[in-house]
Amino acid sequence: MKKLRSIHALLPIALAGIMTCGNSQVSAADPDQQQIAAITDSAKAFVEAFHKGDAKAVAAFWTPDGDYVDEHGRLVKGRKAIEDSFAELFAENKGLKLRIDVASVRFPAPDLAIEDGTSTVFAPDGSAPSRARYSNVLIKKDGQWLLSSMREAAYTDPSNHEFLHGLDWMIGEWMDESAERPVGHVSFEWAPGENLIVATRTVDYKDASLDNGMQMIGWDPVSKQIRSWSFEADGGFGESIWTKDGAKWMVKTKATAADGSAVTATNIITPVDAKTVTWQSKERTAGGKPLPDTKEIKMKRVEE
Repeated sequence: MKKLRSIHALLPIALAGIMTCGNSQVSAADPDQQQIAAITDSAKAFVEAFHKGDAKAVAAFWTPDGDYVDEHGRLVKGRKAIEDSFAELFAENKGLKLRIDVASVRFPAPDLAIEDGTSTVFAPDGSAPSRARYSNVLIKKDGQWLLSSMREAAYTDPSNHEFLHGLDWMIGEWMDESAERPVGHVSFEWAPGENLIVATRTVDYKDASLDNGMQMIGWDPVSKQIRSWSFEADGGFGESIWTKDGAKWMVKTKATAADGSAVTATNIITPVDAKTVTWQSKERTAGGKPLPDTKEIKMKRVEE
């Protein structure tokens, strides 16, 4: 797969159309959409040539002096060199599959297109796919869109971890400091990739420990705020919006109870110090009827 990882950047040529407008209607009043439609037609022909393993036909989608630079800085320049690279790729790797995820296509000039996105190449042996970010420059010559330049960069998974830094303090296990039963436990841990925090709640009785439910906390890139989604053991579910007010976190919750009734509340979480946090629920309603505020609960970090 080493060869595959260094050459797969050649693949994104004009494939944006397949992903972005293959099933859409093109408006005669929108010249950009007309151009994307033309790129789509080129893309279909490119895919056919690639599936046939026809290196010469694939290279013909570049301008004679077209080039690309892979994520390691290797330059392949000229249609002939690109053809040779594809010939080597096809000889060493049979049955490759390609997926293109296009982030944008724009037209700085009537005969110039810039396409950005990510490409993923899958090998038939089930080995890990090769992914990269790419930026293509296409020019229109004699009515045909050709690839003039392609630049590849190492792919990294998108991350919203930075927006959750304000909740780093809660990672770990916490327990109601009350000596009375039942005693509540809540545990917070990062999900793989650290883009979500997973919270699980249990209640300990004298003779049993019951699962109360779980919660996923993450960043909403659309509304630009921290949100969470909760799922109760009895089938209830809800969602919340988190905002910081000084040292406190205000968690406004809307939920649906197991019986279908609507539940709302504002939960206030306040870090006191590294080992102590308080929790209180206010502005509560159930089925449209107001409920009294809960008492403030103090919880202690469980030391390992």
